[in-house]
Amino acid sequence: MSDKFEYKYIAPTLEEQKEINSIRNRYLPKNQTLTKIERLRKLDNKVKNIPVMIALSFGVIGILLFGLGMTFFLEWTDIWYHGIIFAVLGVALMIPVYPCYHKIQKKYYEKYSEEIIALSNELLNEETK
Repeated sequence: MSDKFEYKYIAPTLEEQKEINSIRNRYLPKNQTLTKIERLRKLDNKVKNIPVMIALSFGVIGILLFGLGMTFFLEWTDIWYHGIIFAVLGVALMIPVYPCYHKIQKKYYEKYSEEIIALSNELLNEETK
């Protein structure tokens, strides 16, 4: 009988390491799971995508109202005057979409620019070291 204890460590493969990290990241608090580059990408996407989504929403609603108005005006001749009202409302929603898009985009640029610049400077300084 031997008093020796032998232990063999078998390192996980690369695929197993990726799976372990993905499982581990699900249970970490949110602020610890994001790396600096991931945070930079998320902020950049937020600045670019939110104004587009808001503008598209108002544009689509305006187009739908305009189409409803045209349907009332062209197909339902007994209530055609409602069509004019809906079409004008649709056009009134579509006209300010582009200026509002730029105003919202400018607001988001101002709101997140300092954080984006600070993160990008940190990342660039880490690369040069």
